[in-house]
Amino acid sequence: MPRAIYKEEHQKIVERLKTARIEAGLDQVEVAKKLGRTQSYVSKIESGQRRFDVLQLKEFAKVYKKNLDFFIK
Repeated sequence: MPRAIYKEEHQKIVERLKTARIEAGLDQVEVAKKLGRTQSYVSKIESGQRRFDVLQLKEFAKVYKKNLDFFIK
């Protein structure tokens, strides 16, 4: 049985995170600097290896200049 981290809903949000980063014209290193995190943190989130909560999603949304509903629709 797959772990919850790989559920379809989670994967859709992860895909939208990556799309938003690309649309913002940023690479993972730039995003990591803006968040005060490491590039591997961003990479693990985008690859689905690391879970994130709504507060972290809010931080990404601010960096990418997107509304939260962009990620969860």
